[in-house]
Amino acid sequence: MDNDERPRLQALPERPKEDQNKSKKDKPAKAPKPPKAPKEAKPQPAKKEKAPNVPAAPTDPNSMFKEGFLKSVHNEKPSEKIVTRFPPEPNGFLHIGHSKAIAINFGFARYHDGVCYLRFDDTNPEAEEEKYFTAIEDMVQWLGFRPYQVTYSSDNFGKLYELAERLIEKDGAYVCHCTDTEIKLQKGGEKGTAGPRYACPHRDRPTQESLAEFRAMKDGKYKPREAFLRMKQDLTDGNPQMWDLAAYRILEKPHHRTGDKWRIYPTYDFTHCLCDSFENISHSLCTTEFQLSRVSYEWLCDAVDIYKPMQREYGRLNLTGTVLSKRKLLKLVEEKYVRGWDDPRLYTLIGLRRRGIPPGAILSFVNELGVSTALTNIQIVRFEQSVRRYLEQTVPRLMLVLDPIPVIIDNLPDDYIEDIELPFSPKDPSFGTHIVPFTKTVYIDRTDFREEDSKDFFRMAPGKAVGLLKVPFPIKATSFEKDAQTGKVTCVHAIYEKPEEGTAFKKPKTYIQWVGSSPKHNSPVTAEVRIFNPLFKSENPDAAEGGYLCDINPDSEEIYPTAMIETGIKEVHKRAPWPAEAGEKDEKAGKAGWETTRFQGLRVGYFCLDRDTEGDKVVLNRIVSLKEDAGKGGS
Repeated sequence: MDNDERPRLQALPERPKEDQNKSKKDKPAKAPKPPKAPKEAKPQPAKKEKAPNVPAAPTDPNSMFKEGFLKSVHNEKPSEKIVTRFPPEPNGFLHIGHSKAIAINFGFARYHDGVCYLRFDDTNPEAEEEKYFTAIEDMVQWLGFRPYQVTYSSDNFGKLYELAERLIEKDGAYVCHCTDTEIKLQKGGEKGTAGPRYACPHRDRPTQESLAEFRAMKDGKYKPREAFLRMKQDLTDGNPQMWDLAAYRILEKPHHRTGDKWRIYPTYDFTHCLCDSFENISHSLCTTEFQLSRVSYEWLCDAVDIYKPMQREYGRLNLTGTVLSKRKLLKLVEEKYVRGWDDPRLYTLIGLRRRGIPPGAILSFVNELGVSTALTNIQIVRFEQSVRRYLEQTVPRLMLVLDPIPVIIDNLPDDYIEDIELPFSPKDPSFGTHIVPFTKTVYIDRTDFREEDSKDFFRMAPGKAVGLLKVPFPIKATSFEKDAQTGKVTCVHAIYEKPEEGTAFKKPKTYIQWVGSSPKHNSPVTAEVRIFNPLFKSENPDAAEGGYLCDINPDSEEIYPTAMIETGIKEVHKRAPWPAEAGEKDEKAGKAGWETTRFQGLRVGYFCLDRDTEGDKVVLNRIVSLKEDAGKGGS
């Protein structure tokens, strides 16, 4: 989806053609403290080699494996060769919760010099689609992991069938013809309210009879739900995962890999542990929702006499303030509440990628949280705080004006151009510098001008001077023009307060971002800016009266169609990815995806290019705000 061929952007440097087929207003930022008095603009320096976009050293990225739950798991079974697996069902797009599973399984193996399989649990042809296989593998690689092998549960359909027959012959399974209602009653009904558990009437049929019936299931004698193969476990056990779970069911739909060869398909409970065994998995790491399944996992491996991996369970990651279920996400997409599965307001991994969240920021977030057996419920603001800290150290700064109004500096000549040198990072010289033109006409944000001054307003107003970032001297507004119909300010007139030689100037209280007008420099670069706010109004959309669809935030997306950005965007785009980390570190500069062109819009927020960028149309997505939005609570 987000790896479609990227259109080339005429307003920015054109990407090389090869390797392009991979797959109502924002509240104004609080005025910053006045910086040190700017120096006279320096002449443009000679070009020098740029350092790679490597972030400052974060907290130990391997701390989650060195301590706590994962350390104890390794100590419990310190195998010579660690082998893990990430086994998603290819029936939907991965979301933020899956990033924890990916980081744990692939990261655990990598930390211990082992290997990790990407195994698609493709045992339900009714729900699987090719686009999910592709997207899942792409997201694993985007997060910086390379599977030892990509395998499929369907690779083992033959072996699984043979083990099913072996289990029947060992009197460990039987063919059942009960209805769903009857099976539920056998297990005590809903929450055990229907009485004591009792055995299926087919449980004690002769093994040869069950074997014949199982083969009849395979050969087409029965229709779906007329027969099941059930494991003969322990009905007296208090664990529901031992109450004769289904091992095979009939599905009359061709499989994407095996076609019409099979009419019966193994269940997750039968398939998972056996495929783990086939691949010699040393540590089968899964979420605590499968904790009760550990007993049946080990029971089945023992019942068919094969190697038994060690299963251990960790608490899953859940994000509050949004929805992650496939069914609910599908409804949001189908009913056009969002643009698609990769809408930046969703917490699917493809949505986060399009929004501009770096893969390294996601891994850093998971590492910060650590791993335990407890369910981790995290507010969106906590996630965004982590992303913000990551971006602070890893992306360049540019000047961006969301809602521009022109300021004409009347005491400068019409052809006045002064080169202003700007650092891409105020703290890291290795990011380099760039030049922007300061001219007679500059654009500032509408929120930085007021028609009437007040004591608590430190930006531009009639008769008040304000600094333009890195411009040697301040400008002072003298008058303004308005649209007679809308009442909006259309133009501000000002003077450049350059003191006479030898005379000191009064430093302004505030410096604001700006963009100069210079056709010679192709400045400004115009852009559509999309500001994304939470898709839902509450922390628990499902609890909203009328359901989660009644909790949709009508202001979840704000669009500024005429924003302006300085020409430094061209070099930032050319040098992407920012940062070159995780799955993006191998992407060559000039060939990376649109979303890897990331930057901080000074005093505004963090942004990236969106894949809708095409020709002269530049589209920017806000990744996160510069500071936590007012009114939101932290966690």
